[in-house]
Amino acid sequence: MPRRLKRTRDGGPMGFYFAQLLTGLANASSLFLIASGLSIIFGVTRIVNFAHGSFYMVGAYLAYTLVTLWSGSIFGFWFSVILAAAIVGLIGLAIELTILRRIYHAPELFQLVATFGVVLIFQDATLAIWGAEDLLGPRAPGLDSAVRIMGEPIPEYDLALIAIGPVVLLAIWLLFHKTRWGVLVRAATQDREMVGALGVNQAWLFSAAFVLGSFLAGLGGALQIPREAVSLQMDLSIIGEAFVVVVIGGMGSVSGAFVAAVLISVLNAFAILIFPQISIVLPFIIMAIVLIFRPHGLFGKPGSEKGAPEEPEQPLALMDQKSAMVLMAALLVLALSPLFTADFTSVLMVDVMVATLFAVSLHFMMGVGGMVSFGHAAYFGVGAYGAAMAVKLLGLGMISAMIFGPICAALAALFFGWFCVRLSGVYLAMLTLAAAQILWGVTFQWQEFTGGDDGILGVWPAKWASADKVYFYIAFVLCIGGIWALRRVAFSPFGYILRGVRDSQTRAEAIGIDTRFHQWMGFVLAGGFAGLAGVVFAFSKGSVFPDSLSIALSIDGLIMVLLGGIHALAGPILGAGAFVLIEDWVTRLDYWRFIFGAIILVVVLLAPDGIAGGVQRLLRVLKGSRA
Repeated sequence: MPRRLKRTRDGGPMGFYFAQLLTGLANASSLFLIASGLSIIFGVTRIVNFAHGSFYMVGAYLAYTLVTLWSGSIFGFWFSVILAAAIVGLIGLAIELTILRRIYHAPELFQLVATFGVVLIFQDATLAIWGAEDLLGPRAPGLDSAVRIMGEPIPEYDLALIAIGPVVLLAIWLLFHKTRWGVLVRAATQDREMVGALGVNQAWLFSAAFVLGSFLAGLGGALQIPREAVSLQMDLSIIGEAFVVVVIGGMGSVSGAFVAAVLISVLNAFAILIFPQISIVLPFIIMAIVLIFRPHGLFGKPGSEKGAPEEPEQPLALMDQKSAMVLMAALLVLALSPLFTADFTSVLMVDVMVATLFAVSLHFMMGVGGMVSFGHAAYFGVGAYGAAMAVKLLGLGMISAMIFGPICAALAALFFGWFCVRLSGVYLAMLTLAAAQILWGVTFQWQEFTGGDDGILGVWPAKWASADKVYFYIAFVLCIGGIWALRRVAFSPFGYILRGVRDSQTRAEAIGIDTRFHQWMGFVLAGGFAGLAGVVFAFSKGSVFPDSLSIALSIDGLIMVLLGGIHALAGPILGAGAFVLIEDWVTRLDYWRFIFGAIILVVVLLAPDGIAGGVQRLLRVLKGSRA
């Protein structure tokens, strides 16, 4: 015992743990800066800004360039950091004026997809300007050494970051409580319609809040250059944790973002010592727990999950005779296509059918059930992994594995859906994101069972189904059958109940409908059919990797639904086909992300009703000209 006390005085375990605490606090300051900006933007504008990570990345790149230019003095370093953040604020203003101002009253789906389009544009623009190599920035002059605290070396720059976080929090508090503009921002966070009714210019209030939020994100990125390499992966690597911090703290609460950033960073700093594998999913586990027990976050208020007011849904109409004939003709052409096309085209058509079933299942959850999901790829991936492990670990045949995969996906949706349907708005969407990230993290880390990053290989169809044309018809039956089944459910009594709950949950409860149970079952049904799409995909590619559960695939699904039109049952079908074909063409080009992001923005801004809406307008014009 005395020996252990002696080690504690020299540093030892206590010094090591204290050093870990300081490291966690330094990380918390960096995380708070980007999360506070995201919280301010959402609190005022109700925009789910996925491009916030891009502002963080651009701030780091700009600071690297400016610091390299003016390196050597303390003044040059800190002036470069502030100037980089200010430039990012101006970039944010330009994006707000040209893009986001047009979609303030759009549903969360449109906002998320539009800001993801901005992410793609920023990635290729950054690649074109700074190149693909990681950049190592210089250390901060005067803060480039370490000091010993309790026997452990602590970087001076980390201590500076620990001080910067509370200073920024104090500055924001003073701005919001001691200035007229800050009072208006806080009022808009509570009730922006009332602020507008009082004669306040909401447009410029939103712009100013967006500039401040972008400035804070750029500042967070600029301050990171002495601590980590500047890379093109910075945007997506930080945005997930930033959303977690904002949701845990409560949408629109800057103080909540600070507390949540400290909580996440400190817990992660110590958890990585005990169980390193949990560090990937720990923030999402904490977010899920907080949302389950406190649906509005630690400092959020009821109603803070509400984004833009939803547009009233139009009743879904049964297909008329002419449309049914056109659909049957299209299915006939698709069924006969392998007889007249090359094997590559058959493989591409399988990808189209898989994407279509996945998009239709997501549309069933959102368009019919009214539940926005940012993590629908989780059930696609669980279905794919369930079938793959049934073949490789259980020794089942292809048919049995194709049954086993969707059952696994439905069970996963049954478990996570029970928690998700108790929330609404952005918080429901974020909990679906947390569920997907937890499943992705488990899949990525569980090397012995899932293969980890190497995935599961050798998941090929049975010998009798190994030919491309034969497997095409298997995929045709399963995918088209799944789409038909979901359409039938949409027009069944269960589907009408789901749509009634979507339009007015209060009225549905008043007439005795168990709204949560029906939403839960709708969640499970959508998850099961997404798993079926994953099964067809796994046998088509012969392998499955953790990417099949990733956020990127979930966003692909959202883009498909939006591209086709969320207010029509044919929307996801048209959108998925167009998405796969456009992606197949665009990815062969240089700077394809820029092109694809521009296409997304054009659809969001100029054709929010998607391809299906455009087709309906064209048919109305043709009918009018005939008349």
